[in-house]
Amino acid sequence: MKKNVVIMYGSILTFLIAIGFFVYTLDASKALSYLSSDPRACVNCHTMNSAYATWSRSSHKDVATCVDCHLPVGDAVKKYAAKAKDGWNHSVAMTLKSYGNNLTISEDGANRVQENCIRCHSNLTSVMAVNAIRGHSNSNKSLKNERKCWECHKYTPHGKVRSLTSTPYNLGVKEKIK
Repeated sequence: MKKNVVIMYGSILTFLIAIGFFVYTLDASKALSYLSSDPRACVNCHTMNSAYATWSRSSHKDVATCVDCHLPVGDAVKKYAAKAKDGWNHSVAMTLKSYGNNLTISEDGANRVQENCIRCHSNLTSVMAVNAIRGHSNSNKSLKNERKCWECHKYTPHGKVRSLTSTPYNLGVKEKIK
């Protein structure tokens, strides 16, 4: 009987310790902030400082957040599935330090950004489709498929610098937004 009580209390203690570590990890990683649309959540990870710094000085700052451009809009299931996929990929890259000084967007992420560019700028893209012969397209690339908006508008909204180590206004980003 005594042995069963010890096992029971040991199991409860182990469970409580596991819960404590889980809660600590959630708090330390600010995991719940990633469920929001707040751009400050993106700088929880230090490699996003340059993206935040350049966005915060762009024309998009007052009209679009990171989520508005980088995640599907209008379908909550697709949005949170993309957040989960990106979050996993980001956490693996951060843990394994498998990223370089220049961050690159995945093909899936690029397609999402392209769809959101077209969605937000539909008044312009519809005119571009009609006037494709005048330079916003060529004979073998279409607006929705191969040609990306940033082929011409590459400095929008993250500016000219793409390096994690040389972005203007990058230092002190986390301190400014707290």
